[in-house]
Amino acid sequence: MYKLKTISFILLISFWNCSDMNTKNKEIDVPKISAEDSLSFENISFALEKKTSLNKISWLEWDQFSYQPEVGYRIAHNDSLLFLKYYVKEEHILAQRKDPNSAVHRDSCVEFFIDPLQDGNYYNFEFNCIGTTHLAYGPSRGKRTFIEPELIKQKIITWSTLGKKPFEERSGNFEWEMVIVIPSSIFTYNEDFSFSKLVSNANFYKCGDDTSKRHYLSWNPVKTPNPDFHRPEYFGTLNFE
Repeated sequence: MYKLKTISFILLISFWNCSDMNTKNKEIDVPKISAEDSLSFENISFALEKKTSLNKISWLEWDQFSYQPEVGYRIAHNDSLLFLKYYVKEEHILAQRKDPNSAVHRDSCVEFFIDPLQDGNYYNFEFNCIGTTHLAYGPSRGKRTFIEPELIKQKIITWSTLGKKPFEERSGNFEWEMVIVIPSSIFTYNEDFSFSKLVSNANFYKCGDDTSKRHYLSWNPVKTPNPDFHRPEYFGTLNFE
C-alpha cells in the first residue's frame, strides 16, 4: 500500500509539472533590423518577415469566451524604433473608434503591454483594426496616466490593410494585417530610452468587447478568473538584441 501511494504521488507531481510547462512564462529574442531608410508597410513587412519569427497569440483562458480568431505577430527594433506586425483572421471586424485614447478594446483590437525596465510600471499600447491608438502608463489597471493624444498622433505610425476610416461591424471571413512603428521617445516616463540590449516584461493580446463573438486571447498565459489583461505578473520576457 505504501509503495502504491508513493507511485501515485510521484505521478501526480509529474502531472503538475507537465501542466506548469504549458503556463510557464514565455521568452523571445527581439532582433535588430534595418528599416529606417524608408518606413512603409511594405518595407517593414519585408524586413520583419525576413528576419523574425512568427509568434502566436493563442492562449484562451476563459471558457465563457470560447471564440478563437487566428492571431500572430512579429517584432523587431533598430535601437530607437520598435516594429510590430499583427496578422489576424476573424469572423467579425469592427472599427467605431477614431480618436486617440478612446475605448479601442471594444472594436477589433490588438494590444501590446510592456514594462520596459521591469520595474512594475508598464505602457499599454492598444490598437483597433484601423490603427486608432490607446496609450497609458502606470503600475496597474486603476493607476493609469494617459499619454497626450497629440503626441500619439505625431509619433506612432500605423498601417492597416483595412484602411483608416471607421466602420460598423462586418461579418464574414476576414484577414487583416497591421504594421506599427513605436519610437522610443513615446516612452515619456523613461528618459534617454533605447531598445538596444533591453530586457523587458511584456504581453500581446487580441480582444473585441463589442464584436458579435466577444473574445480575449493572449501570448503569455493570463491565469485569472475573468478576462484581465492589466496583470503584469503574467507578462512574458522580451530580450532585445
